[in-house]
Amino acid sequence: MEADRRKEILATQRPKVFWQGEPMLGGWYTDEEVNTVVRVIRDSMDPTKGFGFICPEIEQFEQDFADYCGTAHSISINGAGTGLDMAVMCLDLEPGDEVIVPSINFRASIMAVLGQKGRPIFGEVDPRTFELDPNDVERKITPRTRAIFPTHMNGLSAPMDDYLEIAERHPHPKHGPLKVLGDAARACGGGYKDTKIGKKGWMTVFSFHTMKLMTTLGEGGGITTDDPEALQRLRSLRQFGGAEGWGTNYKMTKVQAAVGIVQLKRLDEMIARRVQRARERTELLKHIPELTLPYEPPDCRHTFYLYTILVPREWAGEKRDRLIEIMREDYGVGCVVANPPCHQTIPFIKQHAAGQELPLSDELGARLFCPGLHPQMSKEDNEYICAALEETVIRLREEK
Repeated sequence: MEADRRKEILATQRPKVFWQGEPMLGGWYTDEEVNTVVRVIRDSMDPTKGFGFICPEIEQFEQDFADYCGTAHSISINGAGTGLDMAVMCLDLEPGDEVIVPSINFRASIMAVLGQKGRPIFGEVDPRTFELDPNDVERKITPRTRAIFPTHMNGLSAPMDDYLEIAERHPHPKHGPLKVLGDAARACGGGYKDTKIGKKGWMTVFSFHTMKLMTTLGEGGGITTDDPEALQRLRSLRQFGGAEGWGTNYKMTKVQAAVGIVQLKRLDEMIARRVQRARERTELLKHIPELTLPYEPPDCRHTFYLYTILVPREWAGEKRDRLIEIMREDYGVGCVVANPPCHQTIPFIKQHAAGQELPLSDELGARLFCPGLHPQMSKEDNEYICAALEETVIRLREEK
């Protein structure tokens, strides 16, 4: 961007919205969602119906979501954290069992492993994609490994076929091929090869939290699977154990499901607008040598839930933090570090990571940042963010 144009944008296009690094609303609502909520609430005032628990709206949403992801089954739940817990419960871990997870990650999947008394084994990530590195996974498999648990990071699919091949080559001595689970909280609607995220692997967990790509009234989630036995176990866990064992109440509500049906119909449209802004941003920033911009493998369809950038190695840590501070304080633009390595930054998790060293994750965690991106962001707001980022980089370039 030419200097004069950049300065003009900064002087005249300051956004009226403070764009947070991770905006509080991901998938927005139209009149159709609002009218659906009102209709379902009114319909539920019939004493013979109420708000139900396993009702037609929930069954319809689950069928629609399974069809969207290309899976045989989906189950709706009250949140992705719940879903991650349920997925790990289905492994029936024994003391000392290991699950390989990325440390560049939100804490939820790691907490799910710890919650079932498993041992998280932290894998490095590919520095281009931030996905769990299959080569490092293979190096870290032991006779105690029960599962590979990648996160589809920041809207991009993990290389699922690579993990599935590794799982077949390294069966557990008692349980057979390793299970491959997926955390797709940030990647609903993304693509991998000729499939949607959610098709590959034993189970995949999705989030419909307020920040996510679609939302069911602020909370909610789903799990996809092609395994009918896994589906039965999940349903049992969700509804007080059914006739099979322990369970509790993990259900989504009727109104959430009804809204989810509408949001799902609009998901591809909402993602398309997000992707458009992300690709416009890449064009505006690609000439800045200090910034490593998001990479999209040719066999994936990125949702750009977050727009992940790396600063140079020599800017890691304090200088990266200074960039974020300038963007916020001088230009009114939010950035988020998503995510620093959990094995070092979350005290409870750190207690369970003794002896595990991840030098690449440590380095990447000190270099990455994500400026705010949203499908409702205007082209002018996006230009302003890019102008502010370039101006900030120039300032830092000149600082000693």
